[in-house]
Amino acid sequence: MARAIYLLPLVLFMVLATYFAVSLRPNHDIHELPSAMIEKPAPAFDLAGLGASKPLALDGLKGHPFVINFFASWCVPCRIEHPLLMRLAEQNHLPLYGIDYKDKPEDGSHLLATFGDPYRQVGVDRDGRVGLNFGVYGVPETYVVDSTGVIRKRFVGPLNAETVDKELLPLLKHLDQS
Repeated sequence: MARAIYLLPLVLFMVLATYFAVSLRPNHDIHELPSAMIEKPAPAFDLAGLGASKPLALDGLKGHPFVINFFASWCVPCRIEHPLLMRLAEQNHLPLYGIDYKDKPEDGSHLLATFGDPYRQVGVDRDGRVGLNFGVYGVPETYVVDSTGVIRKRFVGPLNAETVDKELLPLLKHLDQS
């Protein structure tokens, strides 16, 4: 038993060394959260539309690659990414659809009326079930879905111009040509 106490620091050191070796490997993004949904069919949904928006259903989106952005009026990072989404919508770069996540519909409508509506359609996920099925940890989260309804990429947190230019738009272009 006394020898086991002397081995404890060595075991702890080995555990920490392994953790750091895995975490600090090249091309490892510590901010990327794994998703079990990548390369799997997007969960089916049929949501009521927000405000004057038509209902939003997965089946109606298939046939071309598209982007789903989960947002909420109470989400500060969503407001940070909103001007970028507006710019992309004005330039018509993204087939962008929104899902108002765990939010009061009137608050989501007020947000879009105040800051602009970058979405082609917006669905209301008041209880968060659709977000849960997608594996949403928190908002904003953005998913790229191919024309057959398979999730190809997930972006956690607010999008920024660099991520859009280097990852999202090239992926959409590739999927559109496939």
